Amino acid sequence: MFFETSPHIPNQFVTQINGFSITIKREDLIHPQVSGNKFRKLKYNVQEALTNGATALVTFGGAYSNHLAATAAAGNALKIQTHGFVRGDELEMKARNPTLTFCEAQGMQLHFMSRKAYRLKEQAEVFKAFLENNSTAYVIPEGGTNALAVKGCREIITCEDSNFTTICCPVGTGGTFSGLIQAAPEQEVLGFVVVQDPEIADTVQSFAGINKNWELLYEHGFGGYGAFPPELITFINDFYEKYEILLDPLYTGKMLFGIFTLIKNKQWRWGNNILIIHTGGIQGIQGANQRLVQQGKECIRY
Repeated sequence: MFFETSPHIPNQFVTQINGFSITIKREDLIHPQVSGNKFRKLKYNVQEALTNGATALVTFGGAYSNHLAATAAAGNALKIQTHGFVRGDELEMKARNPTLTFCEAQGMQLHFMSRKAYRLKEQAEVFKAFLENNSTAYVIPEGGTNALAVKGCREIITCEDSNFTTICCPVGTGGTFSGLIQAAPEQEVLGFVVVQDPEIADTVQSFAGINKNWELLYEHGFGGYGAFPPELITFINDFYEKYEILLDPLYTGKMLFGIFTLIKNKQWRWGNNILIIHTGGIQGIQGANQRLVQQGKECIRY
């Protein structure tokens, strides 16, 4: 059954820069549609939903959300209904972008919320009304982050990873990062924050507990989740040409740009044997390219 096992994901050595070894854990290869950390986050949530007899999975996300796409694909594979509450009611009457098109093709029913209501999410009246009519639905938070998601993300790290001094991952809602902190208490765990969330450190601390092996870096998010400056796109294209590893521009691309920049500028102050978690999200490239074309800018080549 889907999610029954924890796939073994290979580590791929990439390069050595100024004496620092760069290896990538290819979580992007875990599943063609339920990619990377989203597979890990959904695993125990879906098991909990099915155990409790849920008739639908319900979650939240923006128009380019990897989490929405992964939930839709997982629901389709498991033959369970999915509902996605999307930020921005102005999108309802517009042509669907590639991510939302994919969600609907997988059978997800989309519900568009005003941005004001979306800030309240589960406390919004429109969502409460939905639950009154769908009492057996299982609710998964935005980005998939909760205790069950963190449990799933702990499985990213295996005994083969104990030789690495430093583990890096991009940070959105903090669930994957928190799982890594718990799984590798004797190693440095660095999180490259890609969203503007003033509460992200508190979220991580709530899961990290007594572990002090982690640090969040805020300087490499390029101003927010949907920001794709030319230097980032050039880096992603050069990286793919050189190493044949495709990076998404929302998460892993920004993190690797930050890591390479810090090392080349001799500002890296952590260990020299670095494991980088590729969190997937490749589905987002099509939508990013659509926006870049509209802006007359360089696109991601693949």
